[in-house]
Amino acid sequence: MAESDGVKSVVAAAHAADGVGPVSDDVALTVRPGSSPAPGRFHLLAADPDPASPESDVAGYAHLAHAGGGAWEAELVVRPDLRRRGVGSALVDALVQRVASESPAEVAAAASPATLDIWAHGDSAAAAALAARGGFERGRVLLQLRRPLVADAGSAGEELPEPTWPADVTVRCFEPGRDERAWLALNARAFASHPEQGRWTEQDLLPREAEPWFDPAGFFLAERDGELVGFHWTKVHAEDPTPPDGRAGPGRALPIGEVYVVGVDPSRAGGGLGRALTLAGLRHLRNRGLTTVMLYTDEDNARAVRMYERLGFTRHAVDAQYRRHVAVGRPGH
Repeated sequence: MAESDGVKSVVAAAHAADGVGPVSDDVALTVRPGSSPAPGRFHLLAADPDPASPESDVAGYAHLAHAGGGAWEAELVVRPDLRRRGVGSALVDALVQRVASESPAEVAAAASPATLDIWAHGDSAAAAALAARGGFERGRVLLQLRRPLVADAGSAGEELPEPTWPADVTVRCFEPGRDERAWLALNARAFASHPEQGRWTEQDLLPREAEPWFDPAGFFLAERDGELVGFHWTKVHAEDPTPPDGRAGPGRALPIGEVYVVGVDPSRAGGGLGRALTLAGLRHLRNRGLTTVMLYTDEDNARAVRMYERLGFTRHAVDAQYRRHVAVGRPGH
């Protein structure tokens, strides 16, 4: 996208001011010089009202993605020095109008409203107030959980046991150029009901393989009789994206590991494979010298939350999604 530098500047400024990244990895990957929106994705910009401003000429940014049928998801960010000046409300109005005009014809024909879900990373009071003014209601809640990877006198961390693997399961690392198709098929089965993860295609996977943080040695695949049955993809952040003291920026945050995604074939669930894969990834991150690990999970995924809590994870931060119903074909209503 042509304005990518301005958008990245606004994202960086908001991250430094708030101590939390305002957009997800998925959105950040689309903000690249020369890139164009994929079908069903839109970039919306708010211009700086002061053309003489020494800051970026982008006052705010919103990303809108069609999630199928009448469902849409968005993320937005406003430059910190221009908050409380109507930029956020203008972006929300623009998102609503775009959903009303771009929703598929079958949604309009059904005479039922579309849904617009907007993420609030960090779930701040300001984001909740903006959502309330725009007629949105709180919906999905995403938890960020953490645990220490090393135990010491000042830490509540516990030692990480060796994984106990189910019978006939072997584990190896992901091989780029070989495993993409099989992994995507397993990911779709494991997350068939997940609103984002289960829809991944090569357009989601390959850009991540090209990222500097991608490390096949930390991407574990479990096989049984040559078939993929589970995986744990870890990630290392050069800087903690949500440091405990709220600070962000170069040199002010330590590296942190992440349980990026763990998945098990539904036909193999319940046998301890998910726990074993999680432990394998945690031990890998610890062996890389990291002292803390984070992960994201839906608050209503009680089974996953219980497993992670039993592994020593505790709540660190919250992201919330706010929903509004939008009448299709009548922008702004």
